[in-house]
Amino acid sequence: MNRPARLVTAALTASAALLLTACGSGGGDDSSSDRITGADSGDKTSASPSASASADGIDRPEIKLPSDMKLVFEGQQTGDAFKDAILADNEQAVSTVWQAVASGDLKKSGIGFYYTETALTGVYNYAKDNNARKTSWAGTLRYFDRQVTVFDKTSAALTYCVDESKANVKDLKTDKVKVVETSPDSYVYYNASLKRDEQGVWQIWKLHEDRGSQRCQP
Repeated sequence: MNRPARLVTAALTASAALLLTACGSGGGDDSSSDRITGADSGDKTSASPSASASADGIDRPEIKLPSDMKLVFEGQQTGDAFKDAILADNEQAVSTVWQAVASGDLKKSGIGFYYTETALTGVYNYAKDNNARKTSWAGTLRYFDRQVTVFDKTSAALTYCVDESKANVKDLKTDKVKVVETSPDSYVYYNASLKRDEQGVWQIWKLHEDRGSQRCQP
């Protein structure tokens, strides 16, 4: 997901043509016995053991990112309560993936709380692959041009761009950071399909990535 998909590949293969797909819309194989709790059942409680009550009364996963991993989200307030809630949940969703990558703990990361169906399979497999390689990232990811389309009270779409030019590969075994050259692939366009669950959480169920998209280039 986001730049580390390119970063990890660059570090391992030094080839921009071989990308690890983090959050694609394809489902993939989720038959592994260690797949994340909630992938099929939507069981958010077991997927978020470190939950804490938020302002809306929903018990959400606790998210703690390392100090060298910074996320910047632009356009947080639209003036529309529905859209603002979607944007806020998306910020949490993205953060749970990076928590899984940084901590190596998939089950306690909370990704099963904010992702479901093929999107959950995609982010879970992405985080699992990074964990196996002991690879993460350090720096800043900037999320911008976030646009919400509300279809009804339980379904919506969200598109956004990610600027990965200020994030680099981190080897978790050595804590060393490898600088990756900025290129058009440092800018990624995402198109997410969301649905509101019974608790009121806006979950991503389908996610499409367009790396190097012209829509997001500076």
